[in-house]
Amino acid sequence: MIQREEIFAYVKERYGVTPDYPLPNAPTFPVMRHADNRKWFALIMDVQREKLGLPGSDRVDIINVKLSDPLLVDVLAQQPGYRYGYHISRGCWISILLDGTVPPEEIFKWIDESYLVTASKYKKKAARPPKEWIIPTNPKYYDVTHAFDGTDEVLWTPSPNVRIGDTVYLYVAAPVSAIVFQCAVVDANLPDDYENRAKLKLLRRYPPEKFQFSVLKEDYGVFAVRGPRGVPHRLSAALNR
Repeated sequence: MIQREEIFAYVKERYGVTPDYPLPNAPTFPVMRHADNRKWFALIMDVQREKLGLPGSDRVDIINVKLSDPLLVDVLAQQPGYRYGYHISRGCWISILLDGTVPPEEIFKWIDESYLVTASKYKKKAARPPKEWIIPTNPKYYDVTHAFDGTDEVLWTPSPNVRIGDTVYLYVAAPVSAIVFQCAVVDANLPDDYENRAKLKLLRRYPPEKFQFSVLKEDYGVFAVRGPRGVPHRLSAALNR
């Protein structure tokens, strides 16, 4: 059985959050919330078992957390230890029993999910996992095909959404019309005279004929490369093969 204090310790260590008790009609119900937008990401309640459809009349602790996918909520609600959000049914909330039915590491995972789902836009951006991008370049303005001659790092003007840890595939426009380089973003927001720059480290070169636009279109469903865009899963697998 997981105790309230274990959850308090987890969110304190991981997110610097301590619970508060804002409910006048339920002064023993701790709420965990974001410091910036004040949104709740977890609420612990003690509820009579019979109100949860469980045998017995004693009370049991539950934690309410918010998930990102209503289908996931439907799946979990059918499993032991989970219920649809008790008294918080809207917005993908789910209740998890704290009676030992659900392992602590699984509970912590859903707390993490709820923290991200309820986070501010800034926090979500900062916490997102690394992404892959196709970024077009125009050889009329910059000779990108020779950018890495004699070096494995270059400075680049990135999209605002590109961050350290992301992978960038440089697509050279006509007459090349192909992905030619795979790069890692190793630094970002480097000051320049006019704008911020990112530092790209070369990881791999591709022969121009391997990922030409005709191949991207016919084999991987990439019908346009007019600006920074994500990489389809099948194309990512081929680029990293």
